Amino acid sequence: MSKIKIFGLGGLNENGKNMYIVDVNDDIFVLDAGLKYADDKMLGVDYIIPNFDFLKNNKDRIKGIFITHGHDGQMGAIPDILSEIPELNVYGTQFTLDILKQELAENNINSNNLHVIEPHKNIDFGSVNIFPISVTHSVPGSLCYVLDTEDGAIVYTGNYVFDQTVSGPYSMDIGKLAYIGKKGVLCLMNESLYADKKGYTAPNNRITSIVSKTLDQHPGRIVFNISQTQFYRIQELLDEVMKTKRKVVVLGKRLENMINSAIDMKYIKFNKNRIGTIKNINDKDVIVIVSDERERPFSNISRIIKGYDKFLTITEKDTVVFASPVYEGMEKSAARTYDAVAKLGADLIIVPNSCLSNHASSEDLMMMLNLMKPKYYFPVIGEYRHQIANANNAKLVGYNDNNIILKLNGMVTLFKDGKLVETDEKIPVEDVLIDGKIVGDIGQLVIKDRELLSDNGIVIVSATIDKRTKKVLAGPEIFTRGFVYAKENGDLLKEASRISLEVINENINNKFVEFNKIKMGIREKLGKYLYKETECKPMILIIIQEIEI
Repeated sequence: MSKIKIFGLGGLNENGKNMYIVDVNDDIFVLDAGLKYADDKMLGVDYIIPNFDFLKNNKDRIKGIFITHGHDGQMGAIPDILSEIPELNVYGTQFTLDILKQELAENNINSNNLHVIEPHKNIDFGSVNIFPISVTHSVPGSLCYVLDTEDGAIVYTGNYVFDQTVSGPYSMDIGKLAYIGKKGVLCLMNESLYADKKGYTAPNNRITSIVSKTLDQHPGRIVFNISQTQFYRIQELLDEVMKTKRKVVVLGKRLENMINSAIDMKYIKFNKNRIGTIKNINDKDVIVIVSDERERPFSNISRIIKGYDKFLTITEKDTVVFASPVYEGMEKSAARTYDAVAKLGADLIIVPNSCLSNHASSEDLMMMLNLMKPKYYFPVIGEYRHQIANANNAKLVGYNDNNIILKLNGMVTLFKDGKLVETDEKIPVEDVLIDGKIVGDIGQLVIKDRELLSDNGIVIVSATIDKRTKKVLAGPEIFTRGFVYAKENGDLLKEASRISLEVINENINNKFVEFNKIKMGIREKLGKYLYKETECKPMILIIIQEIEI
């Protein structure tokens, strides 16, 4: 019989950063390793990943990282992890790993430990077998993972939707899912993002009618901004383009390589002869596809709108279509981007929120429950309100609170001999904020400083003291950035200089200078004065130097 622990290092009570640990008799299986986009409040942060100290401390017990599909929320943290733990094995479908290899190559990270797996082919790890099952999502090669243990299966669905119209690399093998359910499922880890949405996601996940109408009513150049891994929507766009005589230009080498590779592997159906080059970008009826970068949503289209792109300039004759959903926390950035397009005079089309992404809504979730019939139900992937909504769906099909698991990141779920056991064990978890290429190079204190600077600016007080006589030789000079306009606030700055000089003189005697008292005194007295006059609290930096004459 088994001792099984399940917990999230990320992905619970949040959108993105998915990373779940299944520990079966001390063998560790990592399910997904994703990032989360930084919102508008995370000033200067590129993206956020889970703290993976647990992986570092237990790397000898890890059998591998198993990626469900090629989205950043599921695999965006892998380059950061492999840069520190290069010996870890990573498993995924061919297309998923092809996307990952591009990211690893761009960061000069070794990709020798990537292992291609195929749906419905068993992977033997001794006491645990892993069986991947193909599911329908917005990117080809998406998987659900079944960990077959002595006490029943642990099933992690990843992201999925039941859509009977898809086929080929997007299709779901419902028969295999039902087969696993008949064999016996101990715990089902089911996604939650759309748990509060009624009905099935399909057909609301399709935008074909919007694309068709746009192509028909806008004969000029059309710029489509879309997430680079939303291949299902890219396919919808290309299907409608094939009904016209228009050419497509893919802006960005990485996106172009991904689309060409997907066509070659028959994940996308399209005539490559209809893909133009940069020379076609100013054709009057061309379709231009632009994607977001993983670190900064809207970064590429914003650069184009501001006129910084050397190939594409938006004009009033263009139509700009935003075909991807807005991530939570990015609404302000989206609104600013939409406004910027409108100011250029271009036609603006925003795919409405009623056009859903390929995530499971309430009926999809209940269908998966009925197929799997798990003993225990564990809502994952989503904010806590989504997890609660997911739990309520389970209650509708007959589950009670004792068999529904609701957890936050780090909280351990323990099964002994196939039974849920109460435990207070908790794994330390936190966000790792990535700014640039160094993992964990900033923290919450840095973010607070950036918020302070962005709100109130900075005041620098500089003075020079004679090392021998202890007299002030120069200053105090007052410099400001982002606080007040110096030319219009001369009296304010003169008084600030006077207050600073007063504090300096109070803390100087013939023998030594009390530098700490000077700094503390200036911050206190000058801070109070500036707040009284402006009702702002700028960051105050004091630079005092001694020199010999």
